[in-house]
Amino acid sequence: MESKGSILMLLKLVVLQYLAVVCVSQDFDFFYFVQQWPGSYCDTKSSCCYPTSGKPAADFGIHGLWPNNNDGSYPSNCDSNNAFQPSLVSDLRSSLQRNWATLACPSGNGIEFWSHEWEKHGTCSESILEQHDYFQTALNLKQRANILRVLTNAGIAPNGNAYSLSSIKGAIKQGVGYTPYIECNVDSSGNSQLYQVYLCVDASASRFIECPVFPNAKCASQIQFPPF
Repeated sequence: MESKGSILMLLKLVVLQYLAVVCVSQDFDFFYFVQQWPGSYCDTKSSCCYPTSGKPAADFGIHGLWPNNNDGSYPSNCDSNNAFQPSLVSDLRSSLQRNWATLACPSGNGIEFWSHEWEKHGTCSESILEQHDYFQTALNLKQRANILRVLTNAGIAPNGNAYSLSSIKGAIKQGVGYTPYIECNVDSSGNSQLYQVYLCVDASASRFIECPVFPNAKCASQIQFPPF
């Protein structure tokens, strides 16, 4: 028969293992998958800087994959001990440069941008997506939601013309299958323009879903779609 001391020690180990799992698990309900139009990022008073790898293609780029809650709140910076490690995504480097390019000034190679996204947002989903999986998942989602192709197929092109917000949302809903949230910014002349497209992904990061909640910002009824 085991001694009381041995049983107590075993119970302590079980409790510690449980606590370790609880600490790693993050509490969130879904992801925002956010893509941004580089023409609108650059066509502002603050402008932009191309990455050191050169001007990105004229396509929507990934901004991030962000854990969120149904009440509109979101977790951030969940694990200071899990810093971004470029070596873990070295096989994705060229794809990240094409699809998740930095446009911030001064010019960079993307490391700072990806590090920010992982440490602020990615660490809050690390119980589901390890670092490599987080970036690979975002790249896969972009392939499944080709926003530029969906819009151009609907006759909505980045030519500087103004389009109705409802037509942009309708085209994406028809092409992707889910209702997007559209974020606008203001160009150097003060015109509202298409800036970012939000789609929602379930908490397992495996499929798109209808968004439980949208951000609060509003766009004008007519918005421009500038070239890049």
